Amino acid sequence: MKDARAALRYAKAILNLAKDSNDESAVHEDMQLIAATIEGSKELSVVLESPVIKVADKMNVLKATFSSKINNITLGLFNLLQENKRIAMLEAIAKQYSIIYDFDKNTQVAKVTTAVPISPEIEAQVLAKIVALTGDKANLVNEVNPSILGGFILRVGDVQYDASISNHLSELKKEFDNSHYIPKI
Repeated sequence: MKDARAALRYAKAILNLAKDSNDESAVHEDMQLIAATIEGSKELSVVLESPVIKVADKMNVLKATFSSKINNITLGLFNLLQENKRIAMLEAIAKQYSIIYDFDKNTQVAKVTTAVPISPEIEAQVLAKIVALTGDKANLVNEVNPSILGGFILRVGDVQYDASISNHLSELKKEFDNSHYIPKI
């Protein structure tokens, strides 16, 4: 990732500033909103990364998009990035902030892959089970992949539990391939 170190430095600086004013949770919410908005809007991403568009115009777009919803520390980040001509790094900084914030709060990121989106009730049950198993809180990311057919794949840190139907079918296939049973006719 281009400028990953710089994004991490900005994120650490913003986290430290937010901690000093006890606004780290509010800034975390801002960073999640910013990352999701930029990731979900190809147009906004193109505007921020375009070398042709003036920095002032990029700032106007950011302020129009986020100003009523975000903390003053986050607005300060916009101004700092404008001064340093690094507005294109905003999404990377937002993602890095979320990572170091979660690490600071002993919160893991758990990824659950399912064939269909999970309901809020199931999400709550999965989060409770993760806390019971690991002792740490977790943020759950649901990835939808119809190729697993059903069931789920849960990944927390370095541990993966595969309870997908496609995995069970492939294990059955291996068993049948490895068995040397020849039926009598």
